Amino acid sequence: MKRKLFVRALLDKVWPAVMLLCLLGAGFVLSSILIAITSRGLRSLSWEMISTPPQRAFYLGGAGGILNAIAGSLCLALGATTIASLVAIPVVLYMHTYGKGKRQTLLIRLALDVMWGMPSIVYGAFVFTFIMAVGLRASLLAGMLTLVLVSLPILTRTFDEVALMVPTDLSESTLALGTTRTELAGMLLRQTVPGLLAGIFLAFARSIGDGASVLFTAGYTDSMPSSLLRPVASLPLAIFFQLSTPFPEVQARAHTAALVLTAIILLFGMLAYVVHAHLGRYIIR
Repeated sequence: MKRKLFVRALLDKVWPAVMLLCLLGAGFVLSSILIAITSRGLRSLSWEMISTPPQRAFYLGGAGGILNAIAGSLCLALGATTIASLVAIPVVLYMHTYGKGKRQTLLIRLALDVMWGMPSIVYGAFVFTFIMAVGLRASLLAGMLTLVLVSLPILTRTFDEVALMVPTDLSESTLALGTTRTELAGMLLRQTVPGLLAGIFLAFARSIGDGASVLFTAGYTDSMPSSLLRPVASLPLAIFFQLSTPFPEVQARAHTAALVLTAIILLFGMLAYVVHAHLGRYIIR
């Protein structure tokens, strides 16, 4: 008995220290990445860099900037997140109303979990094979569809977990008042708006930072986005192509592009936290 009490007392002291050490380790890694990207990216950061597209001989050290990649990434992520949201919201509402407790709901969750763990390059290869089969080419639309496959499981499972947090008593009392399941879905949507918005912001940040999935589907161009059926640039690929050159000036611009991309991702991550913390005060727990 004394031995068990000693072990429990020892674990009570050891585990908090281990968790604190893991937290400090994660903070150290994140801080190191931010410091490295910021210190190198600021060297070439200028208004010209973020406000102009590449000019002639840009990848040889010529004039120009990365505006085409910034605009292309925003278009890709915005379009993909919008389409994924239009699919995810009805699916989750169905799972928690008409499909609650049914086998197909479990299968949907399993499929989404498998999709979440799938490497994004696999989605890129799948969409690339599809567009080649139908006679299309790399384009903004193909890149959007690829990123939909990347962001859909993230957004859907996040929304699903938030919906699971809605008190069961609230759903049961809503049905007890004689409401339909469609009206129940409206109640669930109002209760999960903070988590839904947070999931949308996180899915947007995931989409804008993915490079493998759009490598073969969105293509790359030095022009600004002009059509859904034309290739479009993106920040991850801009970083890749600029780091692949042997010119130090161009490699320095790659770190600036990485800094811009990191800033956008951090911005939407903080927006997700702020929205969830602010709007979460007005829901029933």
